[in-house]
Amino acid sequence: MTLRVLSVASECVPLIKTGGLADVVGALPSALAAQGVKVTTLLPGYPQVMAAMGGGRALRRIDDLFGGPARLQRGEVAGLDIVAIDAPHLFARPGNPYLTQQGGEWADNGVRFAALGAIAALVATGGVRNIGFDLVHAHDWQTGLAPAYLRYAAKRVPSVFTVHNLAFQGKFPLSLFPLLGLPAEALSVQGVEYFGTTGFLKAGLWYADRITTVSPTYAAEIRTPEMGMGLDGLLRGRAGAVSGILNGIDAANWDPARDPLLPANFSATDPAPRAANKAALQRRLGLDEDAEALLFGFVGRLTWQKGVDLILGALGTMLGQGAQLAVLGSGDAPLEQDCRAAAWANPGRVGAEIGYDEALARQIYGGADVVLVPSRFEPCGLAQLCALRYGALPLVAHVGGLSDSVIDANEMALAEGLGTGLHFSPVGQEMLEAAILRAAALWRDKPSFTRLQANALRCDVSWTRSAGRYAALYRDAIAQAA
Repeated sequence: MTLRVLSVASECVPLIKTGGLADVVGALPSALAAQGVKVTTLLPGYPQVMAAMGGGRALRRIDDLFGGPARLQRGEVAGLDIVAIDAPHLFARPGNPYLTQQGGEWADNGVRFAALGAIAALVATGGVRNIGFDLVHAHDWQTGLAPAYLRYAAKRVPSVFTVHNLAFQGKFPLSLFPLLGLPAEALSVQGVEYFGTTGFLKAGLWYADRITTVSPTYAAEIRTPEMGMGLDGLLRGRAGAVSGILNGIDAANWDPARDPLLPANFSATDPAPRAANKAALQRRLGLDEDAEALLFGFVGRLTWQKGVDLILGALGTMLGQGAQLAVLGSGDAPLEQDCRAAAWANPGRVGAEIGYDEALARQIYGGADVVLVPSRFEPCGLAQLCALRYGALPLVAHVGGLSDSVIDANEMALAEGLGTGLHFSPVGQEMLEAAILRAAALWRDKPSFTRLQANALRCDVSWTRSAGRYAALYRDAIAQAA
């Protein structure tokens, strides 16, 4: 029997993206289709979404959705079945979906994303004629109220709530609660109240039938005081409902054999053209064109969480091994300036581009020898998956999904011909430098490095296995709710 799932999110590739959440929401539906799951994705009607839909088909008009009229529109975009909330007073704003052009949060974000949760419950429980769903899959704090609205709805529809990053919790003043339309009993510790605030993420964790995170290790980490960010007690109390399902990437979109943004295409069976990508990357970033130099790469946000300060602190160790460094990203202003300064001080050895350029990102994955992912915490991470797919060895901190998705090339793994990258722990500059030295030693051992690179290229980083786990979880949640 085909399951009908309403996926609810604040962003989705290719319509609107600020981070990895959008990649997951955009890629998972096609993988789930092979598991007998039909996914419809509910999104806010941002200008980008409405433009891509070209208006769509009208489903229902709502006279007053948190202060203004709204329409639900349905259409297909890039193979995705989309329902958009066309509510101009909430979503018709330029740029980032969460932030003003000055960089601050929209003052009414609580109302905006409460509307997303409320409409999810309305649509899922039959509020739109001839549309119904077996389950709602809500993603991150912006949809945290959807399980709460569903719990108090007249019709029982189970929900799965996925935490993509526990650090972002969606906390708003208690004065928001009376506007939500939830019963008074929901304003309690056993509900949406969270340390004197209205907690959206907390609501999702409390009311959802099942909770998932984006890797098994992160599912365990967030149940500890060190990583639980104030929610570990709730998560331990709901341990039976919590599971970790590792993210994948869209293997058709991320395919080095067909990627038009690579100077040279290559594959696991024909990796030789990859060398041309390394040379092109060196030229692009002003690095010395040297095939024998070990080229490290970094793609991501320039933040403390991502360990960028650790990379800069270990730069002397890298350069001391004759290596080069290519950096692409944006984030905290001091780290942006430090990356620029490192490139200026080390011409031909360090190249940095501040901002984001899709072609350059793919060229780093397809041309660097090692991709650095030294995150202090990482729910799953996509950089290491892209690196594996494009034949760069990921050098990762032993945390969250990084440890779940990369096999460390330790002595036993090397002896058995295994390994796809390098781990280091604990997360700090000293251990990162030790891992860099390990990478340099492997680079000098060309047969071992080539074997590891071949292992990386053969890794299945697609959604296939994880989609099967989601489908099984959906069916279990539906059966338990019956």
